[in-house]
Amino acid sequence: MEKSIHSIFSLEGKVALVTGASKGLGKVIALAYAEAGAKVVVSARSEDLLDDVVSEIKSKGGEGLAVKCDVSKDQDLFDLVKTAMDHFNRIDILVNNAGISPYVKYAVDVTREMWEKIFNVNMMAPFILTREVGKIMIKQNYGRIINMASAGGLVGMAGQVAYASMKGALIQMTRSLAIEWAKDNITVNALAPSILATDLTAGVMKSEQYSKALLQRVPMGTFGKAGDVVGAALFFASEGSAYTTGMVLPIDGGLLAS
Repeated sequence: MEKSIHSIFSLEGKVALVTGASKGLGKVIALAYAEAGAKVVVSARSEDLLDDVVSEIKSKGGEGLAVKCDVSKDQDLFDLVKTAMDHFNRIDILVNNAGISPYVKYAVDVTREMWEKIFNVNMMAPFILTREVGKIMIKQNYGRIINMASAGGLVGMAGQVAYASMKGALIQMTRSLAIEWAKDNITVNALAPSILATDLTAGVMKSEQYSKALLQRVPMGTFGKAGDVVGAALFFASEGSAYTTGMVLPIDGGLLAS
């Protein structure tokens, strides 16, 4: 019997873990997952903002758990997974969204300290968290992993060499794990937004000349907004994408088509 559209995209009975969920893309994804029926673990460094997200989830009849976590610290990541498992006893969906805000920094000015900081947050942390959650998903024989990549991981971006390099690496991690874990009924996909008008991109937006140059590359002629990722994030978390893995979905206003 064919499933209904509602059941295909329902997340009832699932547990989702979303990093960087106190605001921006992570917040809208967490709220959407809760609305679709998932129990949602939200993590970020700001405990107060996380509590607000959980309150919003609960006000709509959902169930959420706030866990303070600095993804640049390995122990925080281990504790995050343990807390989620202690509370819900499973993790079905992982969204690696936490990242350092992109800012305009040309290669000649990038120091080792800058490079390592961006690497630790935007690449190393998603790998460690995915590895730890992956162990759980393998035992469950089920999982949906969504990595927040970037159009910058697919095309060159002057002034973003470190950020773009890490997002490119995250895309290759996505593809490699999709192959490795396909036999375990785990899908691994990535979203690749171009510049969206969120707190994360405030550093880029401060440069009128740079942001104007970026916008000229977007056929739709506007920057996206946080809510533009929701549909794709729900697709990759649901049964709608059961036969889709290793894919990178641009959300870019036509940037990659031009």
